[in-house]
Amino acid sequence: MAEMQTLHAAFAARIDAVLNALELEGVLPADTPRGNVTVEPPRDPSHGDLATNAAMVLAKQAKTNPRALAEKIVDHLSREPDIAAAEIAGPGFINLRLAPDAWRRELLAIADLGDAYGRSVMGDGKTVNVEYVSANPTGPMHMGHCRGAVVGDALCGLLEWAGYRVTREYYVNDAGGQVDVLARSAHLRYREALGEHIGAIPEGLYPGDYLKPVGERLAQEFGPAYKDAAESEWLGLFRERSVAAMMDMIREDLALLGIHHDLFSSEAELQAAKKPEAAEAWLREKGLIYDGVLEAPKGKAPPEDWEPVELPLFRSTEFGDDQDRPIKKSNGAWTYFGADLAYHFQKAEKADALIDIWGADHAGTVKRIKAAVAALTKGAGRDVPFDVKLVQMVKLLRDGEPVKMSKRSGTFVTLADVVNEVGKDVVRFTMLTRKPDAQMEFDFAKVVEASKENPVFYLQYAHARIHSTLRKAGVAPDADNLDRLGEDELALVREAAQFPRVVEAAAKAREPHRIAFFLGDLAAAFHSFWNAGNDDPAKRIIQEGDPELTAARLFLAAQVGQVIRNGLAILGVEAVEEM
Repeated sequence: MAEMQTLHAAFAARIDAVLNALELEGVLPADTPRGNVTVEPPRDPSHGDLATNAAMVLAKQAKTNPRALAEKIVDHLSREPDIAAAEIAGPGFINLRLAPDAWRRELLAIADLGDAYGRSVMGDGKTVNVEYVSANPTGPMHMGHCRGAVVGDALCGLLEWAGYRVTREYYVNDAGGQVDVLARSAHLRYREALGEHIGAIPEGLYPGDYLKPVGERLAQEFGPAYKDAAESEWLGLFRERSVAAMMDMIREDLALLGIHHDLFSSEAELQAAKKPEAAEAWLREKGLIYDGVLEAPKGKAPPEDWEPVELPLFRSTEFGDDQDRPIKKSNGAWTYFGADLAYHFQKAEKADALIDIWGADHAGTVKRIKAAVAALTKGAGRDVPFDVKLVQMVKLLRDGEPVKMSKRSGTFVTLADVVNEVGKDVVRFTMLTRKPDAQMEFDFAKVVEASKENPVFYLQYAHARIHSTLRKAGVAPDADNLDRLGEDELALVREAAQFPRVVEAAAKAREPHRIAFFLGDLAAAFHSFWNAGNDDPAKRIIQEGDPELTAARLFLAAQVGQVIRNGLAILGVEAVEEM
């Protein structure tokens, strides 16, 4: 993709050109590092349209004070026809006010770029592996998985917009004791399908009705062959069939949210390929794994059956943990941590960066797994950044009251139930209306409410209102008379024009909720612009008797709609045309 010079990027380039000129003049030393120079909107919009800290961060190299350097920068910037004013603020910040034509050209840029407006080459084609969901394959997706699923998928969309190549990965935990429980639960349903009365589901097995079809398929495939057989004869087979059935169910549930993974990695296959052994050997070579005895549990007397056992331990205390952590259990099986570090080492072999989306209850393991992955990748001669984003659970309510559990699952509310009731787009956007690490309530009544207080409705209504206006206007949008647009209209352009900058900032921070926040602000700005016409007819978009002004305002509205569509596309949400 070619570099797209949207407004903020263009003015960053102009300031860079000014700094080049100052180097030629000898004001700045040649090749002065500029990595800390920023060009962005000031926190207070009354200070101007853009601000730069160039003088503040480069004054030391110029061997002068920031205000003196700022004066030289401002002298150059004042010659730019698109800069109406360049002012020095405080100790040396520079605030810029742009000429109206700069904003009118940005409106044309939105129209010219269309669906590509806001896309960036920042990622430079680097590969990012994003692992998200990775729910245990023991049942249907529930709302405990939903928020992480949406955050992960929206992050993938955001990174792709920012120029990265993204691999969407799901790690199937099919090697632990929970899949043995699944196989035993499926065997019970298999016996039921063969006509046996099984009574109440025994404690310790999965009780949900979702296993009935699995039992029926097993009965059809194997008949009574394993009805009375010893567990050792059927456990492995039933585990394989049950996990496959659960993964089919999980894929179907995720598809309801518009989520599709590129890669499903199996923990069982990882262990069969001896990947954990290879990771252990590597870490031992680096002195990060040793054989030692875990301390007794702190804060209370150890259990009667506790006894010190020598285990292979990772030196996680070197990375801020309160004790070193075992990578194997006393029976020789890999701990979750031991298998997990090998899995991440495997991922890092094929990616330039790794991102995991985890539930907040895993916060305590972040430091040690990041430390282990850093040791493994750097030891292999690669520095692969690894980031973990933590997501809080969602509290489900209906009119303020906790929601009852699902009959299908037996213990939780399924994702499918929620999506089928309120719709994919409502679920996806709502999950992004708060920072992932903040607590969230999802009230069925409020998320479908047609009011300003519902961010999903308010945003969708803005787009639908724009589409309806364009359809009913009787005049085509036209860019020939954009000089008719005044300060109120240009204020709306300023809001929309933040989009490319927000995309890059959100991608750098790995925070897709920033896109949702931006869209909420843009929708509010458009509704405010629209509502001004209710009080003053001269401010209405459609002006009877003035087709040129009408066409210009329609052009503005159409581009605001384009930016809304682009933002929603990142988040995997449809922009509706009618409500």
